[in-house]
Amino acid sequence: MTASKILLVEDDQNFGDVLKSYLEMHDYDVTLASDGVAGFESYRRGSFDLCIFDVMMPRKDGFTLAKEVREKDKEMPIIFLTAKNLKEDILEGFKIGADDYLAKPFNSEELLLRIQAILRRVNKGMDKEDEVKEYHVGGYHFNYPLRILTWPGTNGPEREKLSPKEAHLLKMFCQHKNDVLTRSEALAKIWGEDNYFTARSMDVFVTKLRKYLSKDPNLQIMNIHGNGFRLIEKDKVDD
Repeated sequence: MTASKILLVEDDQNFGDVLKSYLEMHDYDVTLASDGVAGFESYRRGSFDLCIFDVMMPRKDGFTLAKEVREKDKEMPIIFLTAKNLKEDILEGFKIGADDYLAKPFNSEELLLRIQAILRRVNKGMDKEDEVKEYHVGGYHFNYPLRILTWPGTNGPEREKLSPKEAHLLKMFCQHKNDVLTRSEALAKIWGEDNYFTARSMDVFVTKLRKYLSKDPNLQIMNIHGNGFRLIEKDKVDD
């Protein structure tokens, strides 16, 4: 199974390296950035299941970084790390939308357990939406609860672990296969609102799904101007 992807933003290089290694030992795929500016660039370039942000950082602090991430993705799980244990800082973190908050120094095993609990909660919430757990689209097999997209491959199965939003969007495409998935429906169900920023975010996720599905030439996600998108399985559609 492909590892869950974590974005770790920590300005203490030694601590960041140690924490990254610890999480990787527990089968997480970790991207480490050294400050808030670099962290946001990593976030924009990547696809993550969970973020861990130090609060006190140069150039851009963790709270500011979290607000920027929240503008792009209201559901991204975020854990704050801080050397300060002040009530007002903790409240500020939760107002921004923190899923959890740990004051340094903390027990690494405690962080690991909190990460596992958050990811279980995210997956469980996705799993409740309907009874269909697995889909076949073109030559791919898609396990929605596990968020695993599998392609047969010439040398054995090739697997891609999707982020929660990627999995949710692909599930909606599978449910609407060969029909139009309206932008408004997807934005309401996955992003919670329909505005310029969430629409641009959806465009990014559609681009990622096109890349994931590119191994099968019979699959195509088409733009339907002014309406939404359509996942076409060409050999199942009449010309």
